[in-house]
Amino acid sequence: MTKPILWLGLLCLLLSGCTIIEQKIPVVSQFQANAYLGTWYEIARLDHSFERDLTHVQASYRQDGAAIRVLNQGYNPKTQQWQSANGIAYFMEGRDQGRLRVSFFRPFYGAYQIHALLPSQPQNGLYQNAIVMGPDNSYLWLLSRQRQVTKDVRQSFIKQTELLGIDPQQLIWVPQTPELTPTD
Repeated sequence: MTKPILWLGLLCLLLSGCTIIEQKIPVVSQFQANAYLGTWYEIARLDHSFERDLTHVQASYRQDGAAIRVLNQGYNPKTQQWQSANGIAYFMEGRDQGRLRVSFFRPFYGAYQIHALLPSQPQNGLYQNAIVMGPDNSYLWLLSRQRQVTKDVRQSFIKQTELLGIDPQQLIWVPQTPELTPTD
């Protein structure tokens, strides 16, 4: 009986240390973690089951020692309730590279690859817009510090999406209005 438990423990330990990246993309270098912390609004995403039907999605990031704590929240208009998920992220290749491993279901981690920041340098100490991918191009998020983006930022998002091999017609543009804000 001890051997199966030992093997299961070793398997969990191995899986907890692994983050599979099926499609390694260029990520932001000279990344400044402090300029990424705070609240981001999800402007667009590709469809996936864990955010299906959610509107007003936002993510908050805060430093916690070597980790970054993540709180994702979104509104489900069908149930008229907010849904949230807490996660933790760690840098994979140093704090100056935009490649992290994030977990909402420990010990399992997924890739969080910050492909681009628009503009590339922080303004007022914070990055303003981000393009993030998961382990491959079936996971994509367009994030902004603002609930609405300008036409130029939107066009830049679309162009970058195409360069990543993603059909922009597949993007879900997420409703963001100030009337709906999560209560903490």
